[in-house]
Amino acid sequence: MDRLEMEGKWNRVKGAVKQKYGEWFDDDKAFAEGKYEEMLGKMQEKSGRTREDIEREIRDWDERSI
Repeated sequence: MDRLEMEGKWNRVKGAVKQKYGEWFDDDKAFAEGKYEEMLGKMQEKSGRTREDIEREIRDWDERSI
């Protein structure tokens, strides 16, 4: 397992914890952040790219769609 795959797994775990926190304390923002973290983690694991690369691509895609 390489470093990027480990980071992806960590982001998935961190996202799951934030989602649970959001559920327990009725914190919609924490829940949404957890979903985002989990999605980034999955994308990192599957693509082998850095979080920064993935976030940049999402921002670029969002800016082009407007």
